[in-house]
Amino acid sequence: MSKTVNQPHPQQSYPEQTAPVPTAPKNGLGTTGFVLGLIGLIFSFIPIIGLVAWPLVILGIIFAAVGLGRIRKHRATNKGLTITGLVLSVIGLVICIIWTATATKAVSDLNTEANRSVTVHYEVSGTAKDATITYSTMSGSDLSTNQEQAKLPWSKDVTAQGLVKGGTLTVTTGAGGGNATCKVVVDGKESKTATASGQFATASCNGF
Repeated sequence: MSKTVNQPHPQQSYPEQTAPVPTAPKNGLGTTGFVLGLIGLIFSFIPIIGLVAWPLVILGIIFAAVGLGRIRKHRATNKGLTITGLVLSVIGLVICIIWTATATKAVSDLNTEANRSVTVHYEVSGTAKDATITYSTMSGSDLSTNQEQAKLPWSKDVTAQGLVKGGTLTVTTGAGGGNATCKVVVDGKESKTATASGQFATASCNGF
């Protein structure tokens, strides 16, 4: 009788199981909001160029907000970057608003100052018997200069208006000597005063 020899069964091969490929995160809107917010925040600190920051930070807020909505619906990831973009955009918008308010106030103050009128009172007193008085007044872009030979005391009132207002007042004694004091009063407030004595001495009230 023949004997049957049990042959070993060939080893069965099983297909290797591979790890699932992770799905790429969908961060387009959140990332865009972050980039726009960051650039807008940087630009918002720069005068004039900061005007470009307005649309950047507004778009940054919109993109970041939409990105957060997608994250809540589990359609996007990278929540931290999206929230950071939203915060940067909001901060940039606040800075833009502050810059705009500051610039608006500055323009308003300039207009107010340009339209404001002041009364300039020139006055010269003293013991000098003969004196030469020179006074000039800046009113906006107009500069008027006058010179008089006068007996003391002497005074003159003028009105100045415009963004640039000011002037000078100078008194020079004559050969007879004596003393002379010049004084400038602007809208009731003393601005400048100076005194000179002796022959051909000069007192100047400038830079008011």
